[in-house]
Amino acid sequence: MTSHAEASLRSRSFHARHGALCLLAIAAGNSAARASDKPVYAPVPDWVKPAPVTDAATLTDASPILLVYDFQQRLQGDQSWTYVETAKRVASNEALQALGTITFPWQPEHGDLIVHRVEIIRGTERIDLLKDKQPFSVLRRESQMEQFILDGQLSATMPVEGLRVGDVLRVAVSLTLSDPTLKGHVQTGVPLLRAPFRVDFARTRFIWPKAQNVRFKSFAGLPLPATTEANGYNELLVSMPLPKDIDLPQDAPVRFQHLPLLEGNDFADWAQVSAIMAPLYATEGLIEPNGPIAAEIARIMHSQNDPLKRAAAALQLVQDQIRYQLIALDTGNYVPQAPVKTWSVRYGDCKAKTLLLLAMLQAMGIEAEPVLASSQLGGLVADRLPSAGAFDHIFVHARIGGDDFWLDGTGRDTRLADIRDVPRFETVLPVRLTGGALMSLPRRADARPTAATEIILDSTAGLRLPSLVTFRQTFRGQQAQALRLVIGQATKDDLQTIVENVVKRQVEEATIVAHQESFDDVAGTATLTASGIVFTNWAIDNDALTNSIYSPGAISGFSPDRARTTWQMIPVSTGAPSHRLDSLRTLLPAGGKGFVLEGDPELDVIVAGQHVVRHASLTGNVADVTSQRTTTGEEIPVAAIGAQRKIAATLSTKSLRLIAPVDYPLYWEELQLARRLGKTAAIAALYTQRIAQKPEEGDRYAARATFYAQTYEREKAIADLTKAISLMPTAQYYAARAAHYRALGQSAKAIADARQAIELDLKTADYALSLAALQKDAGDAAGALALLQERIDLGGLDKNEFIGAKAETQAETGDVPGGLALVDAAIVKTPGNARLLNVRCWIKATQNVMLDTALKDCSKAIELSDSPEQPLDSRAMVYFRLGRNEDALADLKAALLRAPEQSASLFLRAIIRRSTGDKAGSDADLAAARGMDPQIDKQFRKFGIVAR
Repeated sequence: MTSHAEASLRSRSFHARHGALCLLAIAAGNSAARASDKPVYAPVPDWVKPAPVTDAATLTDASPILLVYDFQQRLQGDQSWTYVETAKRVASNEALQALGTITFPWQPEHGDLIVHRVEIIRGTERIDLLKDKQPFSVLRRESQMEQFILDGQLSATMPVEGLRVGDVLRVAVSLTLSDPTLKGHVQTGVPLLRAPFRVDFARTRFIWPKAQNVRFKSFAGLPLPATTEANGYNELLVSMPLPKDIDLPQDAPVRFQHLPLLEGNDFADWAQVSAIMAPLYATEGLIEPNGPIAAEIARIMHSQNDPLKRAAAALQLVQDQIRYQLIALDTGNYVPQAPVKTWSVRYGDCKAKTLLLLAMLQAMGIEAEPVLASSQLGGLVADRLPSAGAFDHIFVHARIGGDDFWLDGTGRDTRLADIRDVPRFETVLPVRLTGGALMSLPRRADARPTAATEIILDSTAGLRLPSLVTFRQTFRGQQAQALRLVIGQATKDDLQTIVENVVKRQVEEATIVAHQESFDDVAGTATLTASGIVFTNWAIDNDALTNSIYSPGAISGFSPDRARTTWQMIPVSTGAPSHRLDSLRTLLPAGGKGFVLEGDPELDVIVAGQHVVRHASLTGNVADVTSQRTTTGEEIPVAAIGAQRKIAATLSTKSLRLIAPVDYPLYWEELQLARRLGKTAAIAALYTQRIAQKPEEGDRYAARATFYAQTYEREKAIADLTKAISLMPTAQYYAARAAHYRALGQSAKAIADARQAIELDLKTADYALSLAALQKDAGDAAGALALLQERIDLGGLDKNEFIGAKAETQAETGDVPGGLALVDAAIVKTPGNARLLNVRCWIKATQNVMLDTALKDCSKAIELSDSPEQPLDSRAMVYFRLGRNEDALADLKAALLRAPEQSASLFLRAIIRRSTGDKAGSDADLAAARGMDPQIDKQFRKFGIVAR
């Protein structure tokens, strides 16, 4: 149904263009006879109080754009006459473009559009654009068909000839409305302007006969001015903008929020509203005995004996067989379309669907009645003045077996399993001939999840290699229909983007390779399935690899702010009822041997309006977690906030994580096993499949190159990066290829690529550091030192990085004292810099000097570093020089846990293991170090360390 709330929404765009705020924000009634389908030109009515005339001479650049906003309305009998005047300053070319054409939408079936004034104010000159002419043209179009609204709206348009920057455009129009459906009553509603909105003059004014009992109410949190009397009329005048609203907590229920809304009407009570609407939904004689609707009723009754199943079947028929189309033509605002017509045309709005469903249920002997609802402000209805305009929706309330059922024909895919679900409207008004009173809808979660998500992570290749991910999400209701609509309209690329966005809300780093969508009309669901690749988040904690697989999330942080005195009586809104089901299955490597599930696998708690039930298990290599969350939308009273906060805080300890065995293989061993089992080839095949989908996109080759880098297949990585560079050259691609050339000993190519990376990106420090390292290794120490000094001289946040690199280069090329002096001076300036402390320790360790102070430097760097794998490796080198092999091995183990790809740590451990008689361990480490970095022997040879 259409009410002044719907009309208000439509009028907002009208105001945005012309300042005529809420010209249609009164009850969108219909006149007894059709008004003119062309604008009427007439003087300003005598009941209007003139607004101040803009003095253009006083305007400055600081003046507001909207100079005058004058809303006046006369309510008399069942008619409202709305007058709106605006004056806008044409402050810029953009404003000129926006104001250069005037457009007024209106519905002739509901009243006249009357044009009083269109003029340009230019200095002391006033240019009347209506003089001796009728400049508005009428466009006949249904502007809201895409929103499934058929309202007979026309648009009167006029180009503003001669308008210039610096002018003021003054416009005054009226709209008359009346609605016989309301049986002589009148209703209105208008948004109010509030600071910081800027306007020189603004007011809202209402007048009505003293004999007519019109009441007004504001929801802006301020008292209304006193009503005055003059010439037999009452007058209410509100000056605007209203003061800036006070702050309220974001989780305050809607009834506590101050809405800039003023409404008025002459209804006595809710019962009167209910009784006026009731005759419109009388069903007697609406179904033809031998007609198609009667046949459908007979079919349902023959196939089902249970009244509840009959009701569910009737609801499904109305939802599925009758598409939604708002009808606001002629008497269509409040008067429903007849069921015979609805079935014939197979479309209808909430009124038509409700009347059809109501007639079918009553024909089946099921007790049912219509109920009015507000789709947006249901929580505010009980505080509003009684009026039909408080509602913009209608659906069916049925009684079956002593239970209440709330059946909405405009919903989608409601099945028997959902029959007890309650629409989210909070408060409704039963439509009864004897008059009804407001009813509060029960609060409960839907029986079925709105969305059920299943994620399978296949990590059998290893914890540090990409996992294969399968994502499946099943929707129902509006979300299912939205997916169906998207599939029908979106391009292939757009659909891919939509799927990726859906998946990444649950699996952030996923790369989607394939997806498909399916629909189950019997269940009323839509399912999105996607597969791809993701890097999982295994991290070191207490010297073990761990991965969080369940977190209570935001609920554990429930801590509403009620510290302000004015907030201490405001309960906490927990939002609309909801039902969510999530499951995560992780397939672990090595048959799951030695893996542990940490945390209580069972959780069943009610907190902050949510009921959370969790089950978890680890069987073999399969770790499963299923979590169900339901909310009723209940409010949390202020007195209960403290207790709820304590319960929520305990949930922070209810996380679940998987812990790998302490002897889980290092990365090189893991990688070799994955290769033997064909796991890496399977992952590479997915990258290849993704490339085949869009071979023209360079980043897809680069993604596969990153994987090949992770598996140390350098030639393949170089080939992919070369292709990526040919399609989309970037500094990142050149730098990555340079690293592979360096590992293969192709220094000239590596240096060339490193130079190209810097040409494309001068700012990134890593590119210059890489080039300097390559120059040093190639024997061009002078070039490396010059480049590093150049960057040091530039200063900036990366200065210490370049100082450290220069100090290492000096030391490695024979100037140990100079390198140490350089880093010493830098540490004096930034004594807590872990990077510089590690550099000084490393120089001393590799050059075998000042080992006592080197140990202190490394230990301090470890303490200060968030990622201590490098200083741990450096300290291990110091211990090695000191002959403290056990301490060295301990540090190397800790470093490799955090950075298993750190080849220098593997090489040094191989040397130490060989010296302690562990030949097998040494050979394994040496093979891993050389596989990761073929240049590792050359690097350590410079320090006098040779593997034997």
